[in-house]
Amino acid sequence: MTQPDISDKSNKRVVVAMSGGVDSSVSAALMKEQGYDVTGVSMQLYDPVTKTSPSSIKGSCSLDDVSDAERVANKLGIPFQILDLRAEFKKLVIDYFITEYAAGRTPNPCIRCNNLVKFGLLLQKAEEIGAPTLATGHYARVTRNDSGCFELRTGLDPRKDQSYFLFTLTQKQLAKIIFPVGFIEKQRVRELAESFALPVAQKHESQEICFIPDNDYVNFLENNGVNQKVGDIVTTDGIVVGNHTGLHRFTIGQRKGMGIAWKNPLHVLKLDTELNRVIVGEKRELSHPALTANRATWGTNPKKSEFRAICKIRYRHTPTPCTVLLLPDDRFQVNFDTPQSSVTPGQAAVLYDSDRVLGGGWIE
Repeated sequence: MTQPDISDKSNKRVVVAMSGGVDSSVSAALMKEQGYDVTGVSMQLYDPVTKTSPSSIKGSCSLDDVSDAERVANKLGIPFQILDLRAEFKKLVIDYFITEYAAGRTPNPCIRCNNLVKFGLLLQKAEEIGAPTLATGHYARVTRNDSGCFELRTGLDPRKDQSYFLFTLTQKQLAKIIFPVGFIEKQRVRELAESFALPVAQKHESQEICFIPDNDYVNFLENNGVNQKVGDIVTTDGIVVGNHTGLHRFTIGQRKGMGIAWKNPLHVLKLDTELNRVIVGEKRELSHPALTANRATWGTNPKKSEFRAICKIRYRHTPTPCTVLLLPDDRFQVNFDTPQSSVTPGQAAVLYDSDRVLGGGWIE
């Protein structure tokens, strides 16, 4: 499938979310090339030197990235604005991240940011300046079915697909969103950046959480009030094999860094917040035949209470066949055809029908 013809939009104004990276920069260039009245907007999400944002930050939306976005906008000859969302980002994303870890869960701040900031506050900003459409550099696609409903689909380049992070998008939001690079492979995006002579054509991608430099989330959490609380590391049989200095230092599936001498390698199976224990076991004990998820979001409401799908339980997880059973209170159960390893509370379970996102929820 190629980029759909969007030239028939009655209002040709569009806001492009510009992070300073190659994907959003090419998105802006493509929108201008297609005749849109483009305004570039970068979001200032945190201060460069604060307790919640150390001075060595180099992730997306840092001050250097905002500067790169402005250089791209100048090259393209489009208006450029910086939207100050520091207070909102702290409340909606950073505080959530800290609270989830303190509760023994492993959060996904990128999904939270996409849902509430990029396609919440930024989309609202676009509407305020009279632009009915928001374009971003995500590798995903929005199509429309025969019934007129919008559908979120995987990006054409499977290595870069970001649909997992976007499962919360509603029909109202999908109707106003364009993903220009979602129909293009990454290598072609780089080539387009060169052809547009964009100053970020060879810029490297950041793989870290944007507000945590060097992925040192433990230091970040402890600098933000998550206390080191000593507890036991125990096997599933209740045998104490070591001690820990805080549940936030561990994630499901972790094997290294526990300081345990045992006859077989041990992995983190569960974080017991009630008793402040890290429960460990052998690798085979990581596999689970099922999961439950809450706060479900659906692209369109499921027609059946039980249906087949494929499920991803983390971004880099290979989608696996499953049966989905709808439960009361916006919950659902996923029964895997083959047990899956490291099912992690706080992460998202996203359901697909081939390349179409059906919906998802948060693993309990």
